[in-house]
Amino acid sequence: MRRRLPLVLLLLPLGSLAYGQSNVPLRLKSTILLPGVQGRIDHMSIDAQGERLFLAALGNNTVEVIDLKQGKRVYSIAGLHEPQGVLYLPALKRLFVAGADDGTVRMFDGSSYAEVRTTALGSDADNIRYDAERRLIYVGYGSGGLAILREDGTKTSNIPLDAHPESFQLEKNGSRIFVNLPDSRKIAVIDRTKGSVIANWGTEGALANFPMALDEADHRLFVVCRAPAQLLVLDTDSGRVIARLPAVGDCDDVFYDSTLKRIYASGGQGAISVFQKLDADHYKEIARMATIKGARTSFFSPDSRSLYLAVRRQDSEPAAIRVYATER
Repeated sequence: MRRRLPLVLLLLPLGSLAYGQSNVPLRLKSTILLPGVQGRIDHMSIDAQGERLFLAALGNNTVEVIDLKQGKRVYSIAGLHEPQGVLYLPALKRLFVAGADDGTVRMFDGSSYAEVRTTALGSDADNIRYDAERRLIYVGYGSGGLAILREDGTKTSNIPLDAHPESFQLEKNGSRIFVNLPDSRKIAVIDRTKGSVIANWGTEGALANFPMALDEADHRLFVVCRAPAQLLVLDTDSGRVIARLPAVGDCDDVFYDSTLKRIYASGGQGAISVFQKLDADHYKEIARMATIKGARTSFFSPDSRSLYLAVRRQDSEPAAIRVYATER
């Protein structure tokens, strides 16, 4: 059997762009092995000050706690039911975990990892976001809803949707939430002060819109679809699609780097698409960096200037987190 190389960087001939001393927008700086972790890996969250990464190992029914300074796993929260979304709130020292199989949100102490509270939502609890201004937690779940939780984990209300919500983003300087609804082939716009949908935006024929990122300063929403594999750029004032570019296939996470004006999209096809924002209306894929087939979830931390890519177990090679540094 041919041995797999640990990483191949594939730079597509997409034109020249200056990055200072390097032409590689992401540089692999370390690989953190996760022996014993089986199956699909889902989303991540970070404790920037404590230098810990929390990884939802869905197929393993665990959340893996990784010490980034030491470069190793330091704890495994077991007994979960298909964990998907994770959210760490440093001010509270609390970790929230959404489970697909049992439809719960579990709250854990951020130091001891002891379970503090379990909140039942019904089914398929998924992505989690935090509204720092209102001090509320939003969780996508079930066949169509955003649950609203207080910081103590108690549920306060629910915003109904007509399909299961995938990735969603909250405005920091406004009241809207943008929600991907791939089963309804649209993006729902919610006014969270009203607690209801105020608009629905189409994706112009592109289907399977799972990941999403927001550039609030320039009023741009980034959505990556899987059929066909495309990055869509929408104007958040009108909902109009202003740009569409080919992207890596089977994408499950996308992030906007406001410092370098870049978009990072990780896909199970086995690559990371890196796009450069030229201005608010124009974008260019500057690199497509080969990774490993099936590695589709990632997490970008502006604090550490790093992109963390989750790699599931492949044959005899253990699961791992690949840590990429951003390069100018």
